Amino acid sequence: MIKTTELLAKKSQHTVDALAAERLPEYFAATPGWALDGARIVKTFEFKNYYETLAFINAIAYVIHAEDHHPELVVTYNRCLIRFDTHTVNGGKGGISENDFICAAKVDGIFQQSFS
Repeated sequence: MIKTTELLAKKSQHTVDALAAERLPEYFAATPGWALDGARIVKTFEFKNYYETLAFINAIAYVIHAEDHHPELVVTYNRCLIRFDTHTVNGGKGGISENDFICAAKVDGIFQQSFS
């Protein structure tokens, strides 16, 4: 069983291998609140106002850049929807890799530390 602390200690690496579907539940258990949306994982973060929403995006920008694993962000006044997937897996068709969960855990850590 994968633990959140293990994901936080890892660094995203180039991969062409998607996670096997039977492994997804253990990764979701380590990243509460994230959900499966087709071939990606998603989570919506809520804030008090637009300033906090933008501050969160700026806070996660460094981490996602350092991990070289960039999500799709949908930003509104007091919400940020984040979608992670890995474009290089499944023969370039995309899907879910461990990198998605590594970054999800790190984004959660930033939210919990500064915005919850």
